[in-house]
Amino acid sequence: MAVIAVVGAPGAPGATTTALALLLAWPLQPGRRILLVECDPDGGAVLAGALEGRVEAVYGLRNLAVADRRGLLAQALWEQLIDLSPEGNAERLLLPGLTDPTQAPGLAYTWEPLMEVLHGLESQGYDVLLDLGRSGATGISAVLARRADVVAATVRTTLRGLSAARPRLATLAEDLATAGTGADALGLLLIAEGPYSGAEVSREFGLPVLGLLPHAQRTARVLSDGGDVTDRRFVRSELMRTARSAADEIQLTIRRRRQRLAPAAAQPAQLAPGASGPGPAPAGPQAEGAGYEYAHPAAAAAQQPAQPFGQPNQQPYEQAYEQPYPQSYQQPYGPVPPVITTGPVAPLAGLAPQPAAPAPFPGHGGPSYPDPSSADPAHTAPAYADPGYPGATVPGAQPYPAPGPVGPGAVVRDEPVDGEVLRAR
Repeated sequence: MAVIAVVGAPGAPGATTTALALLLAWPLQPGRRILLVECDPDGGAVLAGALEGRVEAVYGLRNLAVADRRGLLAQALWEQLIDLSPEGNAERLLLPGLTDPTQAPGLAYTWEPLMEVLHGLESQGYDVLLDLGRSGATGISAVLARRADVVAATVRTTLRGLSAARPRLATLAEDLATAGTGADALGLLLIAEGPYSGAEVSREFGLPVLGLLPHAQRTARVLSDGGDVTDRRFVRSELMRTARSAADEIQLTIRRRRQRLAPAAAQPAQLAPGASGPGPAPAGPQAEGAGYEYAHPAAAAAQQPAQPFGQPNQQPYEQAYEQPYPQSYQQPYGPVPPVITTGPVAPLAGLAPQPAAPAPFPGHGGPSYPDPSSADPAHTAPAYADPGYPGATVPGAQPYPAPGPVGPGAVVRDEPVDGEVLRAR
């Protein structure tokens, strides 16, 4: 379908928790997959949160900067993914984020080519969610929001949350209008914690509401701090039901925008004389967005003046976006290999072997809704190794072998990367 950016605002509105809810609730047609990329410059939270430190922090976004300098970005992407599918079929994938905010400047020249690679995944049946956190939509990583099909801002419906979000949303809308695909790409994912309704917030900010999620602390804690997402109560919870509704609304918004931005998207793409195309467009769900091309932000800014925040754009979109990127710029890294599944465990296969990550969420030492009165040792949180204490290991763990599959029985240790020691979380 597309690339969707989820951004936060001051006051901890839960951008990562919302992105994980969308990842698990995203409707997938047969043959399609979805990928969540933690792009928060302040650091990723899923490894230490939802995965509870059970997967070592040796895979992730920081490794792509080195691969990009070697011209291997597209290939290295597949070696960094973790399967978050409850069924273990590699349909819902995660690219972990940074383990240290000081690593963010090293990605300054990687954000743009990374977006090119991620947009190229659409033709292979992938949707992409970007968790930008509170600061990922500005600064050196602003291209992530500018090139996204939809930018969903998480905002709490409290007076403090709305007051803090107002100036940031105004700045983001102006940036999307002048350097991105248009201010109409911005929408709201509201966390219903305060007294203000979605209609009131939408009217005040002049932005559409893409979803209204409940302020359900116990259910959200499964996504933020770990739990069993296969639990029936979690699957049928109000949070996951509203996340599915938000996913449907986001997909509808993308289709509407593409019809306006590229009215001829339904027609076969016209190729230059002598050029060879990929063949006829596929039928069915994968044909959504066929022929859609992103306009160069400079061309859009030169032809379309910035509109006031909250005001509809009066200029026809097809005039502002009539100059697409050259074909050579759209695919600078060549074809991207698909993820291949080879069985119920579903290891990820790229150009190099990827350790078979365990099915991270289901059944890992504690119910999603713990009972404080329970004294059953089986319901207690598992112990983890601490490199600072000799011999501290997970019960039943073996000595740390050469790099290989990781799981609940692996000893956690410090891993030297690029000359610095990073603690696995």
